[in-house]
Amino acid sequence: MLLAPIGSMVALLFAAHLAWKVAKADPGTKEMQDISKAVREGAMAYLYRQYKVILIYGVLMFAVLSLMAYHGIQNWFVPFAFFTGLFFSGLSGYIGMQIATISNCRTTQGVRTSLNRGLRISFSSGAVMGLTVVGLGLLDLSIWFFALKWYYAANPGAVPVGSTAIKEITDVMLNFGIGASSMALFARVGGGIFTKAADVGADLVGKVEAGIPEDDPRNAAVIADNVGDNVGDVAGMGADLYESYVGSIVATMALAITAGYGISGAMVPMLMAGVGVLASIIGTFLVRVKGEDADMKKLLNALRRGIYTSAILIAVLSFFVIRHTTGDMGTYVAIVAGLLAGIIIGFFTEYYTSDAYKPTQAIAKASETGHATVVLEGIANGMMSTAIPVIIVAIATLASYFCAGAWAGGASGGFDFSRFSPSNPKFGEAAAQGLYGVALSAVGMLSTLGITLATDAYGPVADNAGGCAEMCGLGKDVRRKTDALDSLGNTTAATGKGFAIASAALTALALIAAYKDKITALSNLAEINLDILDPTILVAVFIGAMLPFLFCSMTIRAVGRAAGSMIEEVRRQFHKPGVMEGKVKPDYAKCVDISTKAAQKEMMAPAILAIMAPISVGLILGPFAVAGLLVGSLASGFVLAVFMANSGGSWDNAKKFIEDDHYGGKGSQNHKAAVTGDTVGDPFKDTSGPSLNILIKLMSMVSIVFAGLFFVFH
Repeated sequence: MLLAPIGSMVALLFAAHLAWKVAKADPGTKEMQDISKAVREGAMAYLYRQYKVILIYGVLMFAVLSLMAYHGIQNWFVPFAFFTGLFFSGLSGYIGMQIATISNCRTTQGVRTSLNRGLRISFSSGAVMGLTVVGLGLLDLSIWFFALKWYYAANPGAVPVGSTAIKEITDVMLNFGIGASSMALFARVGGGIFTKAADVGADLVGKVEAGIPEDDPRNAAVIADNVGDNVGDVAGMGADLYESYVGSIVATMALAITAGYGISGAMVPMLMAGVGVLASIIGTFLVRVKGEDADMKKLLNALRRGIYTSAILIAVLSFFVIRHTTGDMGTYVAIVAGLLAGIIIGFFTEYYTSDAYKPTQAIAKASETGHATVVLEGIANGMMSTAIPVIIVAIATLASYFCAGAWAGGASGGFDFSRFSPSNPKFGEAAAQGLYGVALSAVGMLSTLGITLATDAYGPVADNAGGCAEMCGLGKDVRRKTDALDSLGNTTAATGKGFAIASAALTALALIAAYKDKITALSNLAEINLDILDPTILVAVFIGAMLPFLFCSMTIRAVGRAAGSMIEEVRRQFHKPGVMEGKVKPDYAKCVDISTKAAQKEMMAPAILAIMAPISVGLILGPFAVAGLLVGSLASGFVLAVFMANSGGSWDNAKKFIEDDHYGGKGSQNHKAAVTGDTVGDPFKDTSGPSLNILIKLMSMVSIVFAGLFFVFH
């Protein structure tokens, strides 16, 4: 039981060690340090303003949860646990942002020494983010688990009649995930709007209209663009996966009690997380590249070596975890199924988004016939890319469910699939164990988070390093190496988004199962029948399927409005005397301020939609209808998120492919057509698509927290 808090401490201490090593690295020339400082100040200014908005929301939600607890609808621990989830999720984003924004100039300087040096600095920065998310998530869970265990042991009378202490512990821990979910939504939506407003403004006016290179210091939006890379893909992605990580663990703990595994089953996800920390740390030492040949295959292999080694270690160690806890080897199959699903989805995400493969090259080729064909080919590629992730998640879900439920019991048992026959007296037990297996597959997928998130958070650092090299005029050799690291970052970012989406789908599925258990307990029925032909449930399914599209419309329009203001400002500054000649420095702070204000204003409506949709359906149509809402939003949201992330990633890399002297190179008509595709894809892959992960999880979490209120009204 101590492995989880020990794993937390190990993760945080190793993250601190890596942060110290990065901080010790040579930051480069004064000009490089000034650019890094401007990016850091802009990122922190944005973060402080966002956290003020979230604090107001936190106080209001705390009051609502306290009112529910006062009336006996909710446990009194939940309002306080909500705040710790909010705090630790925000803290992980803050730490990740701090290290990312001091690493950019150090990566640039490292590349001047050797390609491996630049890779190690940028990857170490990403590893700080990954291990901080894992460490703080485990710390939050460990504190609450041991505190609640002590409380109920000291006060046995506090356990309701007919319940147990471990059931009350897991119920409280399941509810407090709403804090992490809320922080994730604000960070992802706000960060996505910020970064894409700056990116679209910089690209359309700088590259297309003015014909100047990316990251040219004459472009007033260039610093805002670099700031946006961090607030969107470091703080935003970190909060997103923190939510998935914590959510999958607490949902699995709750389902373990329902399945009859007791405290042994509830501790499995915590133990798996501890094992994942150790495996991820070992994997980070293997991310190295030899020689100065900036070859994409060589760089990709360096990252894969670390991830695959971590996955193999987890697969081996988890066998002993299961053998010495529940003893059910069917659940071990579920863990391995989740691990394999994450790796396979990552590979096929890379296939559909990397310029090393035909799908993205076909988009680049489409630029020969104009802007419209680039857009059409990217949309078609994104739609095609949804098939394999959906099939893989379906296979992992079925394998996890049936193998976990069919295990006849104990380490020496065997598979008995007749347990799933409705006439079998073990049918109910098999179904509960099967759902526990599905939840464990999500835990298995996320057990590599320490290193998987490192490969994702590495991307913005490499991107900023390239911008620093361009703005400081460091020469073609340095720029060639930073471009190679940046291209690798584009691929790992797309792969990371695929991983985040798949893990969100499995986590949301586990949360829906936990919601069903919650309303079953509240209804005082042995079992409830959620009939798909029940009109209220069917209507809720339709509403749920519509919500991701409405949510994406709101976030894309938010980016469009913010980008419009950015475009006007960049154009205005280009007309100032001396700016285009490089004699007058643009007002970078003005563009950072435009993106910051726009992000804070525009993120409110999508956030309110995500929170109020399940509450409204629960109050109007009832608690059973909410299950239909969650299923509908999961089905459409998962597919839509994959489509948007992959189409956006392929448009981005098609542009990079053309810039590498294919189909006319930079400045050609083909390049301008590709920039249009990239501009369309920017809000797809960095705002709307990733935010859908949080939408489907947050709605499930809100439903669990407010389930008692739904029954009061019905």
